[in-house]
Amino acid sequence: MATKPLFLPATVFLLVVCLTYFLHHMKIEQMKRAIAGAGQKLLGTALAIGASVPMAQVFINSDVNASGLASMPLTLADGVSSIGGQVWPFFAPVIGLMGSFVAGSTTVSNMMFSLFQFGVARQIDASTSVILALQGVGAAAGNMIAVSNIVAAVATVGLMGREGILLRQLLLPVILYLIFAGLLGVFAVFVL
Repeated sequence: MATKPLFLPATVFLLVVCLTYFLHHMKIEQMKRAIAGAGQKLLGTALAIGASVPMAQVFINSDVNASGLASMPLTLADGVSSIGGQVWPFFAPVIGLMGSFVAGSTTVSNMMFSLFQFGVARQIDASTSVILALQGVGAAAGNMIAVSNIVAAVATVGLMGREGILLRQLLLPVILYLIFAGLLGVFAVFVL
């Protein structure tokens, strides 16, 4: 199996570190301090992402089983469609938000929950395009309050320990964003 190092995200970062060392004429001690400082700031984010990626993979690949059971997303879609019914478009963005909040990634949220959202849309006979768009909108909102993103943001600007303050300040805009998206989704499904 051939590897393609330029396709790995770490390769770019390592190249930048090497170039920085030479371009800024750094001493070994300066480089060690910079790497140690960056490592400490990245630790919280690495732990959050490291926990969410395996969870997403289990959820996505849950249809690979010996007993022929439906995947987790489709099983959840059956249950949610019977409970949520026709009001689901209002709540669809919330699932996207929860996926991004937990995983720290809009992409992972969409990978995990798009099949679920698609299944619910089919069950309630709603536009799959609209429901999937609402998933993406909710995932974008969740990305604003994702713990790993907040940790990275406060570390970047040197405000470690103030994650809770930032999260509280973002909650109202996120809630308003979700309400607007949900109302727009209901309008799109039932009026258009």
